[in-house]
Parts: sequence; C-alpha cells; structure tokens
Amino acid sequence: MSEHLLDTVSLPSDLVWTDEFTWPTVVRRTEYALTGAMIVDVGQRLAGRPITLAGDASTWVPRATVDALRVLACEVPGQFVLALADGRSFNVTFAADSAIAAAPLYPIADPGADFPYVVTIKLIEV
Repeated sequence: MSEHLLDTVSLPSDLVWTDEFTWPTVVRRTEYALTGAMIVDVGQRLAGRPITLAGDASTWVPRATVDALRVLACEVPGQFVLALADGRSFNVTFAADSAIAAAPLYPIADPGADFPYVVTIKLIEV
C-alpha cells in the first residue's frame, strides 16, 4: 500500500502522524492519604488516542480530497477505518474541534478540484 486510506478517501502516505508517541497508554494519578502515605492509582487507557495526520508544502492533497474529508466529518455516527500505508489500521472518529485544517498551497481566487492544499486531519481512535 502506498497511501493512507480513511474510509474511501485516499491520502498521501507522506502525511505524518505527528502525535504517535505522545499518548501514554497507562494513566497514573497520585494523592496523599490523611496519614501522609502516597496513593498511586494506575489504569490502562482503552480508547481516545489522538491520531493527527499532517502535511506540509511537499505533502499536499487536492481540494477534492479536502471536500471529501469534510463530507466524512459530517457523517453520523462518524466512525471509520483508517488504514495507514504501513499496514496498520485503526477505528477512528474525527476530533470534536478543528478536525480538518486545510490551506491552499498558495493564494488563488477560484481554486479548482485539483488545486493543492496542505491539510491537517485530527482523528481519535475509538
């Protein structure tokens, strides 16, 4: 596979998963008991891992792809399979805020469907 695939939308494999290693799977909370002893609560996260795919000026998508992503982001309940170019796949939904950020590669008054956009896609593993 030479591309990422979000449901039926093809994305360049050069989009980088920017927060791949920032989400700890184990959560720890500490507090002190009245006796002064430290209490440590430990739990395993089961879902909610952020998956942010970001491009730059060398990794762009056509405007038609941005439009297709916007359509997906509006679907209810909005759960999709993200298949990465390396063979891994995840069940995802779009992040609640700023799920898709897209900017034209350079300013133009009337971009066509194939005009290049730099995109950032924020997903959450469910």
